[in-house]
Amino acid sequence: MIIRFQRLQTGRKLKLSPALPQREHGIALFTTLLLLSLVSLLALAMMLTVNSDMMINGYYGNFRSSFYAADSGLNVARQALMNNFNASVNMTPCVGWGTGAASGCTTDPLSGTNAGSVLSTVKSSYSSFAAMNPSGSWPGSFEIVDNSSGSTPCVNALAAATGYPQTHVNATSGLIDSYTYRFNYTLCSTGRAQSLQQVMVKESGSLVMMVQAQTTTSQQAQVSFAAFGAFINNYPPCLGPLIPGTMTGPMFTNGAWQFMTGGSYIFTDPVGQANSKADYYFGSNCIQSATSSYTYGGQTIRPTFQGGLNLNQPAVSLPPNSFSQKWAVLDGKGCGEGGTTCGTTAPPAPTNSDLNAHLKNISGTSYPTGGASSGVYLPYCTTGMTGCSAPNTVNGGGIYVEGSANVTMSIGTDSHGNQTQIYSIAQGSTTTTITTNIGANTTTVVSGGTTLNLTGVPENLNGAAASPATMLYVNGNVNSLSGTGQGVPAVQDHSQVTIAANGNVNITGDVIYAHEPVTMNTANTLVSGNDYNQVLGVFTATGNIQLSSPYSNKNLQVDGSLAAIGSSCASNSCGFTVSGSINTFNNVGGQIQGNIFSASMQTENTYFDRRFTSKPGFAPPWFPSTTLPLVDITNAAAPLVTVSQPQRLSWVSYPQ
Repeated sequence: MIIRFQRLQTGRKLKLSPALPQREHGIALFTTLLLLSLVSLLALAMMLTVNSDMMINGYYGNFRSSFYAADSGLNVARQALMNNFNASVNMTPCVGWGTGAASGCTTDPLSGTNAGSVLSTVKSSYSSFAAMNPSGSWPGSFEIVDNSSGSTPCVNALAAATGYPQTHVNATSGLIDSYTYRFNYTLCSTGRAQSLQQVMVKESGSLVMMVQAQTTTSQQAQVSFAAFGAFINNYPPCLGPLIPGTMTGPMFTNGAWQFMTGGSYIFTDPVGQANSKADYYFGSNCIQSATSSYTYGGQTIRPTFQGGLNLNQPAVSLPPNSFSQKWAVLDGKGCGEGGTTCGTTAPPAPTNSDLNAHLKNISGTSYPTGGASSGVYLPYCTTGMTGCSAPNTVNGGGIYVEGSANVTMSIGTDSHGNQTQIYSIAQGSTTTTITTNIGANTTTVVSGGTTLNLTGVPENLNGAAASPATMLYVNGNVNSLSGTGQGVPAVQDHSQVTIAANGNVNITGDVIYAHEPVTMNTANTLVSGNDYNQVLGVFTATGNIQLSSPYSNKNLQVDGSLAAIGSSCASNSCGFTVSGSINTFNNVGGQIQGNIFSASMQTENTYFDRRFTSKPGFAPPWFPSTTLPLVDITNAAAPLVTVSQPQRLSWVSYPQ
């Protein structure tokens, strides 16, 4: 600091005082420039950031637009495939498909249509970029093109699924009345929105198409209940929804089908009902509608009906009782009158005298005329009996069990390699093992230390020629029916068996075929080379079929057509129940029931045995039947073509 001093007036002391500071010009300008630089840098950084965001958003927007264009292209191409197949159908009335009314629709209505040519037509139609909106309001475009090179190869493909087409034989006429096709496809669509940015979307799935002859109804005919993949007599509206799963084969109810949210329903064949409306459950809300899907509260229930949903159909009549099955053990016919044609009149219940005249136990003792409380009996003749061509010859249709029993089925082979069917029947401390050997034409009965060797096997005598078949009738409850373990075959090739009970049937373990006749998936096709005429039926006209799983995974599989149905069923009987809980229940055959009950079961899959509709007259022996209209499939009207929504199996996008 500069010190100045000044002179004061005379007589006064001098005082020193600091001088005033000089002006500091330039500091404010420097500060301003510094702040301006900082603000400029921030502005530049913001501009760069905004520009990057705009570029990213633009790229993302172009990508999404290109993706939507490619995905829309898939929809266009898929619909074009369906339209091309539809246009290829021979629309000549059913009688023109084959050789005439006597043969039914025996010629493939898509005969000559090549899947490869259908795909080529679609590819050539969209081989260059086609605008999704010709008006130009949206610049998206797509093309269907093969890309067999690079890191994301995609090649279009289309081929008929193995085992297709499938034919359906009309249950009353025995003639083919429909063809079902399944085509597996892969489509590759490239989408482009702006500039050169492109996105490829690859989709794989299957298309299902059914071609049905139009029908006229004339007289009535007897049809086995095995022709149904599922049948429910009493299913009143808003009772409760079906357990979700895959359900194959024709389905019908004398009530109304009911569906819920949160589950997938796939029906591969026609679904019919007597009620005019189906039911849709949204939580506790049950909504009845005459539509095949329903939307409520933002949720949609949309079952997949590949064969259509038919409402307001005539009701199906029920079997009166199991008298025919009881008679089948005795005479191999199931008629009771000794006639040659079953179903002409309702047979009476066999009396003790009838049982006495036909049945004997392992010791050769006839069934007591005063009745019995237990025991295993077979129809066989002994020396001296009228019509007995040889001693100890089986001359009836099966095995009669008096009183409740546990039944275990298994398969085996004899020393000559002949296949055998084995029944182990336990009543209290007594176990009777019966082995039928079709190849050797013998039946062996073992109980305790006694063995009875019989000539012949139980036979169905209703046809022009006798055929091996066994009716196992339990006059009481089947307390346990199972094979020998999970996944272990219990029904031998060539064995045709029906197990009937005058009470409940408790299935306590897997009962499966040695060879599965159909695939256990949504395709549900016949397995080539696995048809050995093996078939199982389980039937009760008075009780329930109860399911339980003794296995750690709580799964259960039962092959065969299962029927708990009768015209005199009580409200708490003639249905399927579950003891404990089941995770997955697989049935290869069909399920027929009088009433529907709630069950602790996570998933239920029915894989219909398509031999019941593809082979005229094929069914478990002496299985219950119903009266259906006799359908004339030679209607002079064009067939009906139904194309279900495609099933998408995979869907992947690749930026290019």
